[in-house]
Amino acid sequence: MDSMDIDQSNRGESPHLLLRPVRPMESGEGLPYAPENWPNPGDTWHWKAGPRVSGKGYFVDRYLYPPKHLPGLDTEIWRKNKVFRSRLSLERYIRVTFPEADVQKFFASFSWSIPCRDGEMPQKLVLLPVYSSDEDPMHDNGSDTAVCKAGNDKCGSLMPQCEAETLPTMPCDICCGEPNFCSDCCCILCCKLISLEHEGYSYIKCEAVVSEGHICGHVAHVNCALRAYMAGTIGGSIGLDAEYYCRRCDAKKDLVPHVNKFLEICQTVEYQGDVEKILNLGICILQGSQRDNAKELLNCIESTVIKLKCGTSLEDLWNDDTPTIWSDYSDSGEARDNDTLQSLQDVTPIGPIPFNHEAEMHKLEEEIGEVLRALRKAQEFEYQIAEGKLHAQKECLSDLYRQLEKEKSELSRRVSGTDVNSLMTNVLKRLDQIRKEVTKLKEMEEVAKGFGRTPRGVLEEYFHLSIED
Repeated sequence: MDSMDIDQSNRGESPHLLLRPVRPMESGEGLPYAPENWPNPGDTWHWKAGPRVSGKGYFVDRYLYPPKHLPGLDTEIWRKNKVFRSRLSLERYIRVTFPEADVQKFFASFSWSIPCRDGEMPQKLVLLPVYSSDEDPMHDNGSDTAVCKAGNDKCGSLMPQCEAETLPTMPCDICCGEPNFCSDCCCILCCKLISLEHEGYSYIKCEAVVSEGHICGHVAHVNCALRAYMAGTIGGSIGLDAEYYCRRCDAKKDLVPHVNKFLEICQTVEYQGDVEKILNLGICILQGSQRDNAKELLNCIESTVIKLKCGTSLEDLWNDDTPTIWSDYSDSGEARDNDTLQSLQDVTPIGPIPFNHEAEMHKLEEEIGEVLRALRKAQEFEYQIAEGKLHAQKECLSDLYRQLEKEKSELSRRVSGTDVNSLMTNVLKRLDQIRKEVTKLKEMEEVAKGFGRTPRGVLEEYFHLSIED
């Protein structure tokens, strides 16, 4: 048997253990990687190495199978998994089931760290079989069932990790204690799986260091965070500026670098609808930001969306030689000006020129003055109508925002409970109501062009003005 010095990171373990390097997915029983004769003489524990190896040569995943007769193993979750996958879960079990046991002495009796053999680093993903209640945990049945709690075979926890991504995630007894919830691939807000489509643009991962050597690691859909007022630019007590607020650890994450990848991602997307969906998400994240870099990125994304809506193909969209939509408008405007100038040059006076120029000018001045007075009177009337309706709409939105803030405050105080879903539903309904009223306000603001250039439907519906043909 090859011997190896014990990893110093395993404080409290016996210095006399000889650690034999093993292969990925190799299994065994007893020392040095599982306890022996605990809690009773003759009790046998089994161990198994996982598929992933850290940069220091130790397995990131290791699994410990207890004797079947131990108490406290009759829950539904345990009957399904029959394995301890983390040191924390094992420690919690011992403290609850064997309160008199010396936990430090227990972990010192064997090595939790398992070294990998040189040259045995896994080159591709190998998944740990999950055993049924009738199977021997040390018998490989050839099944390749994923170990993700949510049953997601594309979970990030199953993917090979580079050395720079070796920080473990924070132990979590709140959301991660729920059946079928995986912090690596389940949204912390809606509990549904995230999507890795288009390089995972639609979700954000909290990488805040929350304790020594641990990151939060929880993920959330960007859309869920936007709807819950936990992403984007939000005032109030949270105070976000193109940022994401993690509900689990209360850390903030800058979203500008995340959105900055969208344009590069879109260059590999084949369908225009998907490109618009990605870019519109970026607009939702950045709009309202007061930061210069966010404003510049927002202008770039909005310009790209305008190009798409004006018929620019995906092949030409990313071509630097393609004129922007602004230059197209400028060119067409200049052409129209030239046409107008030419038409004016072709016009010849019709009829005799008036002899008494001063009398005619006086008459024209009076006519123009009368027109302007009538226009001012009409505009003042229109202004009063617009002022009253717009301020009324503003007060309506103000009331809705106050109600939303109250509902959000109540929701933030409820981490769990039967009424959390009801509160979330109320918040989402309120957001939809606000969105409709904001759209209505945007349509009402068309009167800035003047009532004569405002669509008839807007004047009739929002200002109660009947327009004759």
